[in-house]
Amino acid sequence: MVRVWDAPVRVLHWALVASVVLAWTTTAWFDDWHKAVGYAGLAVLVARLIWGFVGPRHARFAQFVRSAGPTWRYLKLALSAREPRHVGHNPLGACMVLAMIACLSGLALTGWLYTTDWFWGDETVERIHLALAWSMVVLAVLHVAGVVIASVRHRENLVVAMATGDKREARGSDIE
Repeated sequence: MVRVWDAPVRVLHWALVASVVLAWTTTAWFDDWHKAVGYAGLAVLVARLIWGFVGPRHARFAQFVRSAGPTWRYLKLALSAREPRHVGHNPLGACMVLAMIACLSGLALTGWLYTTDWFWGDETVERIHLALAWSMVVLAVLHVAGVVIASVRHRENLVVAMATGDKREARGSDIE
């Protein structure tokens, strides 16, 4: 076994999961809680962004975010169930990370804008915030599906790996 995800990555990951779930569940009835959870989620997101530039190897975006070419090649291999195992994030996982960061950033921005005098009660901002919230739900479902598919195909429990930080070492055709 090799340590892939350090404690800050794991804590920030699960804190973001908790903030998304809590934000969703406090939407309709607990507005003050919803705002507090949103700001807490934004703080966690900012911490993860910082850690993505200064953290250890597998925490850094530069280690796992790929350009379009390698990502498309990985997608083609994944669609034919021939994708290589990655010790860290695979290229599609990296795309999901970026999509979720963008979505959460948009949610934080529109949520904050909605509390300002200028945008208070603005239906457009509210609609954008709601669309982003539903987009986050879709991204979360796709993320979990990707984790399940990769776990089955590579015979590796990625949920446990994100809890412990440990994965099998790279062997053969695996990509470090």
